[in-house]
Amino acid sequence: MSSQHHTTVGHERHRQEGPKNHYLSYIISIVLTMLAFAIVLYGGLDRSFIIMFLVGLAIVQIIFQLAYWMHMKDRGHFFPILGLCFGAFVALTAVAMAVFWLWW
Repeated sequence: MSSQHHTTVGHERHRQEGPKNHYLSYIISIVLTMLAFAIVLYGGLDRSFIIMFLVGLAIVQIIFQLAYWMHMKDRGHFFPILGLCFGAFVALTAVAMAVFWLWW
């Protein structure tokens, strides 16, 4: 019995991503940032469109950063994701209540 069999029943091995995904995610982050700067520098568009476009880019950037740089796309991150969702809910509720209070 010189051959050894290693079985991992019920356990998945963590796969290593490698530098290719890190380079790609860094380039996409830079492109999103440059797109935000370009839309502001252009200045020939409607102000409300620019604001909505920047908010959209910010949301995409947040999701992208959490998924790839913070590794939230991997298994075993339920509680950090739950905490982030709860924090976003509290923040949005606070902003909504402040706007409601000021405009009433």
